[in-house]
Amino acid sequence: MENNLDLLSIGDASLDVFMTPTETETLCRLDTKESLIAFSYGDKIPVNNFEISIGGNAANNATGTKRLGVNSAVVLTLGDDDIGVKIIEKLRKEGVDTTYVIQQPATISNYSTIINFAGERTIFTYKAPRSYEFPVQLPRTPWVYLTSMGDSFRPFYNHLADWLKKNGDVKLAFNPGSRQLRAANDSLKEVMAFSYIVYVNRKEAEMLTGLKETKGKEKELLQALSALGPKVPIITDGANGSFAFDGTRFVKAGVLPVDAYERTGAGDGFGAGCVAALIKGKDLGEALLWGTLNSASVIGYIGSQKGLLKEEEMPQWLERAKSSGVQIGEF
Repeated sequence: MENNLDLLSIGDASLDVFMTPTETETLCRLDTKESLIAFSYGDKIPVNNFEISIGGNAANNATGTKRLGVNSAVVLTLGDDDIGVKIIEKLRKEGVDTTYVIQQPATISNYSTIINFAGERTIFTYKAPRSYEFPVQLPRTPWVYLTSMGDSFRPFYNHLADWLKKNGDVKLAFNPGSRQLRAANDSLKEVMAFSYIVYVNRKEAEMLTGLKETKGKEKELLQALSALGPKVPIITDGANGSFAFDGTRFVKAGVLPVDAYERTGAGDGFGAGCVAALIKGKDLGEALLWGTLNSASVIGYIGSQKGLLKEEEMPQWLERAKSSGVQIGEF
């Protein structure tokens, strides 16, 4: 194992700005068909809270797994700007290895503005146009976590597939982003085939498999995902919990009953907690629980990283789950 690394987190990072507008200035309408949030055109809108943090799926995963005791490195292609510098500084402060971060000259980094209202978030995201650079000397690690990238992800994915062919003992955890899910299935076929784990929510699982109206049909949905290649498909479904299939057993974990303050990074928190537990030798049920608890902590704070749990905090959260009656088991 090179450089004593346990995990490579591959994907994107961004600078995230969070704003919470005053409710008196906000028009919000929620119903079963559409949900809208609106502001008066041309007005200057006051906000109650303003925070800046580092986000992006790969940065969140690397930070989250590092806090849980995993020796993590991140593989990123950033812009050659102040945002890129801030992202690198924050990751290094967390103890994440940034050896495989590339800053492309004359380019800019990713940026998001998030409007937080009534516990839900609306995200304006800017993915800078770029070609993702595959590191010349990518170290062989026991695990790789591959997640969301911008529109030009395909050449990088092809390089990674070739690398995985040469390093067949590496376990790939794959969490596709919206751009990957919108792409033709052929472009994901190889990566799915190499995947040890795939993390998706119910809607994404239905998109990948072509199945519809799967409530109550979690076994069929998991088996359909497994048929695409991954050995362990995992599906998250909000308040309904998470579901997994290891080829033999179907496992479900409930959720911790907590109110969300801000939901950005909940999925990344789940993925980080789950893969960290598996790296540490936990079984699939406990891995789902680690993911659930990490996600529950994240949504109690503004931003995707502030609530990521530390390893020494996990026993307390496990006890909290037990006392709250969170159920884990086969279904």
